[in-house]
Amino acid sequence: MQTHEIRRRFLDHFVRAGHTEVPSASLILADPTLLFVNAGMVQFKPYFLGQEAAPYARATSVQKCVRTGDIDEVGITTRHNTFFQMAGNFSFGDYFKEGAITLAWELISKSQQEGGYGLDPERIWVTAYESDPEAAEIWHRVAGIPKERIQFRDGKDNYWDMGVPGPGGPCSEIYYDRGPEYGRDGGPVADEDRYLEIWNLVFMQDVRGEKSPKLGFPPVGSLPKKNIDTGMGVERIALLLQGVDNVYETDLLRPIIDKAEELTGRSYGIEHEDDRRFRVIADHARSSAMLIADGVNPGNDGRGYVLRRLLRRIVRSARLLGANRPVLGEFMKVVSELMSPSYSELGTDFARIESVAVAEEATFLKTLNTGSRLFAETVEEVQIKGGKTIAGSDAFKLHDTYGFPLELTLEMAAEAGLSVDEAGFRALMAEQRKTAKEDAQARKHGHADLSIYKEWVDRGETEFTGFDELTSEAHVLALIADGVRVPTALTGQDVEVILDRSPLYAESGGQIADRGTLTAAGLRLRVNDVQKIAKKLWVHRATVEQGQITEGDVVLAQVDPQWRRGATQGHSGTHMVHAALRQVLGPNAVQAGSLNKPGYLRFDFNWQGQLTEQQKADIEAVSNDAVGADFPVNTFVTDLDKAKQMGAMALFGENYGDEVRVVEIGGPFSMELCGGTHVRNSAQIGPITLLGESAIGSGKRRVEAFVGLDSYRFLAKERALLAGVAASLKVPSEEVPARVEQLVERLKVAERELERTKIAAVLSSAGSFVDRAERVGAVLLVAAAAPEGAAAGDLRTLATDIRGRFGSQPAVVVLLGNADGKVPFVVAVNKGAQELGYKAGELVASFGPSIAGRGGGKPEMAQGAGADPSGIAAGLTAVRARVAELAG
Repeated sequence: MQTHEIRRRFLDHFVRAGHTEVPSASLILADPTLLFVNAGMVQFKPYFLGQEAAPYARATSVQKCVRTGDIDEVGITTRHNTFFQMAGNFSFGDYFKEGAITLAWELISKSQQEGGYGLDPERIWVTAYESDPEAAEIWHRVAGIPKERIQFRDGKDNYWDMGVPGPGGPCSEIYYDRGPEYGRDGGPVADEDRYLEIWNLVFMQDVRGEKSPKLGFPPVGSLPKKNIDTGMGVERIALLLQGVDNVYETDLLRPIIDKAEELTGRSYGIEHEDDRRFRVIADHARSSAMLIADGVNPGNDGRGYVLRRLLRRIVRSARLLGANRPVLGEFMKVVSELMSPSYSELGTDFARIESVAVAEEATFLKTLNTGSRLFAETVEEVQIKGGKTIAGSDAFKLHDTYGFPLELTLEMAAEAGLSVDEAGFRALMAEQRKTAKEDAQARKHGHADLSIYKEWVDRGETEFTGFDELTSEAHVLALIADGVRVPTALTGQDVEVILDRSPLYAESGGQIADRGTLTAAGLRLRVNDVQKIAKKLWVHRATVEQGQITEGDVVLAQVDPQWRRGATQGHSGTHMVHAALRQVLGPNAVQAGSLNKPGYLRFDFNWQGQLTEQQKADIEAVSNDAVGADFPVNTFVTDLDKAKQMGAMALFGENYGDEVRVVEIGGPFSMELCGGTHVRNSAQIGPITLLGESAIGSGKRRVEAFVGLDSYRFLAKERALLAGVAASLKVPSEEVPARVEQLVERLKVAERELERTKIAAVLSSAGSFVDRAERVGAVLLVAAAAPEGAAAGDLRTLATDIRGRFGSQPAVVVLLGNADGKVPFVVAVNKGAQELGYKAGELVASFGPSIAGRGGGKPEMAQGAGADPSGIAAGLTAVRARVAELAG
């Protein structure tokens, strides 16, 4: 049975049993606790946490999942995958244990002719939580499983919770006995290779405290409603129904291995190390395609780092297997053909998926050449010193400068018989991350307890009136201060106000919240922010400026009209720029995020490489042409599938409902799914001035722009600045660029002349150093402090010249400088000295500690820098002693 059929049968079975079929969520959800969706229940967490009422009593889905903790296990074992499909059925206060067990048993035991999986009932084993005899009794009574095939396990195996205080419960796992050829007898407690887990049924009934029942601590309470959360591994069922030994031989993975055999000339199933690499390719190719399809781009942190690591492991594995040309495009094509029957975006968006993978491969191949040279030099330096560990700073440099994942450095170091200071590397990574900005929503909400809002979330959505009016009468449903519901709030107090209706836009879709007021007789609140809770409840964060507000009051909620005007210009301007980017750069310039506020917008998009000046000019021109065309701005609500068929652009990682709002500007010019506020026609946006573009990560660029009056003010300042420069240069404004170019060229000529003079001055001292050379055994040694202020390049030039003046006489030159509190140094050894056993890199170790420095290089030349100028004299003494020691 093919995997696509396995998925279909699962969904059909539960739909017939009254479940609502829910599409798989994106692998990227706005959950600050997760890098990727890693379980089928993730999109239902608000219902299990009690933050929202579930819109259905029963649901079923096949969720795409990625678990990054298993990356290192991939290829080594045949059971681990980074990407997998989790089929599940969920009950929100409807059926419980007996219902879940009955439904699962019917599907796995019913014959294939009747729509089931037709697994042999005599080979089914189950486990239950040690304190849950009820589940064991149901399995025996409903499914007829003998008691000897029902095993009890402790909380580590058979209790589930989210890892934090909240819902949890015992679980029951279903196993299939693959036979004695796969392991020893005795059930799942004896051997989980022979007895393969295929399904986990969680009976969510408890409230766990700070310490988990998984570790033996009792629950602190019971849930008001008992829920069901199950997960069936699609790949594992496929393994059984297709009669193969492991998941890599199933229909959605084996063809990738076949393609790898074709590209490398090697065969799978012959040599263990080769097999591991084939499995890495198969797993990572599928995972990478699914991540790219959901909007992830390669980068050096977070999700982008995981994707980069996966793609680069594929490339390196293929090269180690013998591939001598680019491979990622080929693998992406196979994955698209295999997976698109279930995930159509892999087919419709294949050009972008392929381009992202191919661009990363090209980058990595350059990285391999450059970084591998640095790695080889680092290894040589460590080995010269007799060390066994590559420093964390070297591993960090490989990662940060050359894009080497730490795991690649670890693999290559192991091949060289070395280890890596991982703690040092991670400390440097942590320091770097401190400077990175956190996601705005994560800052505002994190994984905060939102249960205080549940009462109003369950009542229904806040009625947003802001599309049609800027002032609305509203009732105060609740007041919250410092996380506690309060009856009133007084002058000067900050308070969260929940209204039944509001014209103020709540921050979402890249548009920041409206500013405005809440007023009544003798009452005025300034609204500073508006946030959405559970995508449906508007929470107004306000300061009481006058009077006292009380729950139940009727207030007038009003948007600051000037703020709204600027906000609509910024948001509609974002759509203009997005459309212009795609027109100028092509369909692969896909949105990766945005921010718009009055007078300003920024737009992030997926793109490899810096934009040219001409491209930026074209983007600005296309945007302003659309503004000048005075396009009408139309909005309408339709179903998601129809909107996509019309060509409406959607944001990656966003979960849309069945009905979506479409914003259309100028017909085909711009059509996007968007819930924001907009101008009525494009001319109202005003001029759009592109401020520039920059990189915000590998494969991601950002453009920023002013719109409306802010654009005009910016251009006025630029005009005044140009006029001032023209006046200083005493030329007309139009001649300023040519005049500046002349001045720059004259400056370059002067700098080159200065550099020649500086080099001549440095080289003029070479003779004096030669005259002061010391004879140490058979070697002439120059060990001296360099001229004050000499930089690293100057030292290298000087040392090379001095070394050359000794001709064939064995000579060693060591120069230590002092420039801006640093100690640059160079060691140069000529051929005669090398033949006597002197090596430049080795000599660095003798004086490096004195100046708090390190460096390296080849036997004939080594250089680096230190941080302690006070140690120069001691360092020179140390190197003389080392040269004397080597001379015997």
